[in-house]
Amino acid sequence: MSIVSGVFGGVDTHADVHVAAAVDTNGGLLGIESFPTDDAEYRRLNEWLAEFGPVIRVGVEGTGSYGVGLTRHLHSGGVEVVEVARPNRQRRRRLGKSDPIDAETAARAPLSGTARVVPKRRDGAVEQIRVLSVARRSARVQRTATLNQLRQIVLTAPDAVRTRFKDRARTGLVSEAAAMRPRKGHDPVAYTTLVVIRGLARRIRDLDDEIAGIDDALKELIDATAPSLHDCHGVGVDTATTPLVAAGNNADRLTSERSRAHLCGVSPVPAGSGKTSGRVRLNRSGNRQANAALHRIVLTRMASDPETRNHVRRRSAQGLSKREIMRCLKRYVARQTYQHLPRAA
Repeated sequence: MSIVSGVFGGVDTHADVHVAAAVDTNGGLLGIESFPTDDAEYRRLNEWLAEFGPVIRVGVEGTGSYGVGLTRHLHSGGVEVVEVARPNRQRRRRLGKSDPIDAETAARAPLSGTARVVPKRRDGAVEQIRVLSVARRSARVQRTATLNQLRQIVLTAPDAVRTRFKDRARTGLVSEAAAMRPRKGHDPVAYTTLVVIRGLARRIRDLDDEIAGIDDALKELIDATAPSLHDCHGVGVDTATTPLVAAGNNADRLTSERSRAHLCGVSPVPAGSGKTSGRVRLNRSGNRQANAALHRIVLTRMASDPETRNHVRRRSAQGLSKREIMRCLKRYVARQTYQHLPRAA
């Protein structure tokens, strides 16, 4: 095997098998090989690429899904990795669709410069925050669904049961229902309904405890990773985790606040043509969870921050609508939170 001056790799990732391709600096195909998805095979894939020469850069499809393990392994070995998008439809119609073709396309993307996006690092404290956030979101959804079920059962319960619980607020309803000890009586429907109400209330209480425990763990991680984020008005545990997770453990990949704004979908997109210039449109792409977090922060500030309220009044007097003002504020918050993201030492 001849050794070349530099190698660009490309990997088409799947759940069970990754297909890798190697090209030289002139675009010549050096080889294509398949590798199962485990640590030993990730090491073998890296060694296979290195057999052709020094590895310059590797393009990986799905660095946040099927390719996350390989990306983590390559990062730990000091290999530069870039995110490769799915091949465009025109190319697929012309060349066809197969794993080797996709792998070769992924290898040519970093060579040509069309793939330049640095993927998020899935390690360190930010990865801990991400998995805790997933569990927290799931628990909140389950709690809301269970509470709705509880209220619906109370609404349709026999009269004696409905009268007992119908005017209770959430906290009182859950506390009283969870502490019940239903006894069998002359009405089996009422007894069964009370047993179900108690079970749902205890489930809600358990979910409350789970969410509180996750919040404590998240707060501890945020304080260790980006403590100054809490200094931003309107930023709580939930809205602090989202920008950290969106940026990843290597926030330095966002080279400017403009890239951060683009990531969150709050940067305007040029929309000019041959007869117009300077026109922009809304950016509806980016990380929508991060965009939603910015929206919640802005709503909080509009309700409780005097400086923001004065800004809203001033801009309203200038003729801007509430929606337009909120777009400007979201960009400002994105710029502010970017300054508090952790940086590499």
